[in-house]
Amino acid sequence: MIFIILSIILWLASVVCLYRKQVLAPGLSFLALLSMSFASSGGMPLLPISPAMMWGWLAITIVVMVAVILQPINVRDDTLGAGYMLCGGITGLAVGLLGFTVSNSIRILYGIMVVAVAAGVFFGYLLYTRTPNGRPFATGSTRFTRYLLAKGFPTAITVMQMGVALVLTVALYRLLQ
Repeated sequence: MIFIILSIILWLASVVCLYRKQVLAPGLSFLALLSMSFASSGGMPLLPISPAMMWGWLAITIVVMVAVILQPINVRDDTLGAGYMLCGGITGLAVGLLGFTVSNSIRILYGIMVVAVAAGVFFGYLLYTRTPNGRPFATGSTRFTRYLLAKGFPTAITVMQMGVALVLTVALYRLLQ
């Protein structure tokens, strides 16, 4: 129970960090997923989070955090559009979880969730570029790709790591019914 509560607290902290100190958000989200992998009941893990999955997410987390650190300080500290991308990512996560209507395969559901979150973050960013503050980052501008990668990449990875736990939880729930 402690690991589940710790995971939830870490995921909430990672969402807050998307608005404050974005470089920390993917790391906190990874720690939440790691904490969830230790949760067990009666000696059996609650979620089948494999070590290979954890190593993969660790590598992705490190790449994202280094990419954010390498950004110019004014881009790194800027939080413009973070809300749009986070809302898009969470909407994409919700749509990705609807993949259970398509297939029962965890691999397919996992892939659907990842693609849906990435698409949600991208569409959230496009929505942001339609606002007065986001016009300088609109498609066709030189800052479009840089800002999308600097802000959208950490947002997507943070939400995807939450999605891993949700996909596995829903899959196990459906399996037990």
